[in-house]
Amino acid sequence: MNDEFEDNYGTFRALLDAFTPSEVIKRLEVMQVDPGVIQRIRERHEQQTIVIKELEEPRSVVLGNRYTWYTGPSPKDKCWPAVAGQLEKASWSASAIDSLDTASTRIVSLLSHPKEKKFSTRGLVVGHVQSGKTTNFTAVMAKAADRGYKLFIVLAGIHNGLRRQTQARLVQQLVAPNPTRWHQLTDLNRDFVPTANAASFFGGGDKAHVLCVVKKNATVLRKFAEWLKSASVHLQDCPALIVDDEADQATVATKRINPRIREILDCLPKAAYVGYTATPFANLLIDPSADDLYPKHFVVSLPKPEGHFGTEVLFGRYALDGENPEDVDDGYDMIREVPDEDVKCVRPLKKVDVAGFIPEITETLNDAIRYFWMVTAARRVRDTGNPHSTMLIHTSVKTAVHNSFRIPIERIRDRTKDDLSNPTLLRGLQDLWDAEMAKVPAEDFGEVKVEFDDLLLELPGVLDDCRIVMDNSSSEDRLDYENGPVVAIAVGGNTLSRGLTLEGLSVSYFVRAVSAYDTLLQMGRWFGYRSGYADLPRIWMTAELSEWFRHLATVETEMRRDIDTYMIEDKTPMTFAVRLRTHPALRVTQAAKMKDSVKTASAYGGQRVQTRYFRTDADWLDANQTAAKRLVGQAVQHAARREERPADGRYIFRDVPYDLVVDFLRRYRFHEKSQECDAKMLIGYIEKRVRSAGSLRRWNVAIVGNPMRNEDEGFEFAPGVTVQRIVRARLDTSESGFADIKTLMSRRDAAVDLDGDTGSLTEQEIKTERQRQLPDRGLLVLYPIDKVSSPPPREKQRRLSIDADEHVIGVGLVFPQPRGEDSAIEWISADLSGVDVDADIEEVDFSPIDAEDIA
Repeated sequence: MNDEFEDNYGTFRALLDAFTPSEVIKRLEVMQVDPGVIQRIRERHEQQTIVIKELEEPRSVVLGNRYTWYTGPSPKDKCWPAVAGQLEKASWSASAIDSLDTASTRIVSLLSHPKEKKFSTRGLVVGHVQSGKTTNFTAVMAKAADRGYKLFIVLAGIHNGLRRQTQARLVQQLVAPNPTRWHQLTDLNRDFVPTANAASFFGGGDKAHVLCVVKKNATVLRKFAEWLKSASVHLQDCPALIVDDEADQATVATKRINPRIREILDCLPKAAYVGYTATPFANLLIDPSADDLYPKHFVVSLPKPEGHFGTEVLFGRYALDGENPEDVDDGYDMIREVPDEDVKCVRPLKKVDVAGFIPEITETLNDAIRYFWMVTAARRVRDTGNPHSTMLIHTSVKTAVHNSFRIPIERIRDRTKDDLSNPTLLRGLQDLWDAEMAKVPAEDFGEVKVEFDDLLLELPGVLDDCRIVMDNSSSEDRLDYENGPVVAIAVGGNTLSRGLTLEGLSVSYFVRAVSAYDTLLQMGRWFGYRSGYADLPRIWMTAELSEWFRHLATVETEMRRDIDTYMIEDKTPMTFAVRLRTHPALRVTQAAKMKDSVKTASAYGGQRVQTRYFRTDADWLDANQTAAKRLVGQAVQHAARREERPADGRYIFRDVPYDLVVDFLRRYRFHEKSQECDAKMLIGYIEKRVRSAGSLRRWNVAIVGNPMRNEDEGFEFAPGVTVQRIVRARLDTSESGFADIKTLMSRRDAAVDLDGDTGSLTEQEIKTERQRQLPDRGLLVLYPIDKVSSPPPREKQRRLSIDADEHVIGVGLVFPQPRGEDSAIEWISADLSGVDVDADIEEVDFSPIDAEDIA
């Protein structure tokens, strides 16, 4: 009986290439297979589909009525084994290949079965910048080909460089291992050009797959659509997979390209459209009820691969709602500040200054260039990882500005080559190298520090090999990694900012003016893999840009957390809308792409907000001391109850009227780098809660210091209210004029006004207990910080004394979890109001909007 089952199950698997699972079952019944065996086949297939559906990674949100038909590769497959074999030869680990196998299997399982009579699938895969999305969709294409998909269209960005790079990868991994199984409509040097007799590619006798890699260019897409229409009779049974690489670029809300993509889809009765992007902001804001490309069938969030350098790893992020700020990583110390006054030296600030602009090699740019050469030399000493080494200089979108850098950088290179025996130059190089190695220890990444004397031996060869490349839309000398190891300083703009991989990128100098999330993230070519040199990359940028990337890391994490939450709650793409946190100085995406978005609820509710950055000048600090003393003086008079805990260095004033807290927030000066501590937003939130819900009318005000041991170390907030100052040393950063203490408030402090033993409570338990004891009370905590605050011996390598002019007042606020709607920080999301969740979606005509047209 078991042999009979296995034989028939093998038949079932084989027939899945030609029929849907339900059709195969019917055929087994016609073949008079024992009903008990058929039931066992059903059960095994169902168990396998459940395993796929319930995969923890990748996270996915799926339209409820989609069935899972694909359960993984088969022994007779040709395309996927070829891809996996090449990755193995390229030294991919078994675990990395398994992860790719799992993720691609999940995505293929969400496509429609190629033998369905008609389908139009819309999906979105969210990856990370420079994380291997191309490899993922190559694996998806391979598995879809193994199961009978015929036509494969890859929309490869808007630049020739990315199209060419994508074509090369697909030829290498898909076509070359099985050349008789593929027809190519495009090649490395040629975008789509219509050929005669399109029908010949799709006739019943030709079993080969068809590959077309095209730019998102309106003219090319129009010609391709017309070519497809000429073969329309043969496309009725042609399952097609359209992969939209960089799906947020040019695809959404453009007058010419978006309609052309939809026209191509309309030519294909059996089409699965899957967008790939690391910046899905525009895609997630498409009107779901319109006839457009909203991912109504599935959204998949790919996990961050092991060893990937992402936004959060480099820049850190802010704590999300419900997180302990102490547990949030601050990122590696790899960012170097470019002073604002340097920007005008490397980028013309006005349009009229572009012509004739001559850049000045500032101290920061000089350091970045020299550090790049030393990094390249150090990597040669290690002799591991990527053989290429690239530096990116991105200051402007203007090609004339790019070209102006060639002569100054060549001069530095040539002068450095000539002066390598100069003791002053060597001392400067060694000081720079040793300082950088001390800030990011190689041991933290499993590497061994390269000594300066060792890299010095490789430096002359590096300088000889170093090319200065102007890579832009008008240049002929482009980056090309196909002809041996490259050492290059690449100066460019848009051609280097989307999809294109800068091989061996070690150093970036980035001061480009940017106004939107997606544009900014995509320009971060420094994200990706740094095998063998993970300790060495550095980025030079302005403090403002660094802060923006930190905000974006928060947006990314929150977006992916939303997807995780909706998956757990069994939501679908048509019943959830991912929230995208806004920023006062940045747009989420182009205005045209946000026209169908709506503002959504946001919250300080349940959050712990604390000051982290402080100025060190007397006027600023005196103003904050005055504001704190005023609040405590008023709390002494108006609090319902006062608790003194001198043994702990703590005072608590209970049930203080909210208007006193609001008055304090108006007077206290928060540092401009403290994104979460915006006085206007905090006050607006409190006043809204008071008006709409009646909560936050009363506050507990606490003072947290140390027990008094020495009167000279005390800080008096009001008569009879004195505690000993606390110590909070600042992080050792290159920035001046302010102190960054990272963490002010401990978990214990957030429970200072709770009754009972709270010392062992977790963050979540404290929230629960606050909800039980003080459901409508806010907590404001004042910290008197010593103006010197010398770090303890164990911290002296990472931290320095604050050395402020006056003692510092730190502030922490704890907000109760609201019972109803809660908003202060703004988010936007797709507008789901037009979606009928109780019936099939009624699609309506989509009218192109006045968006920037990319031809």
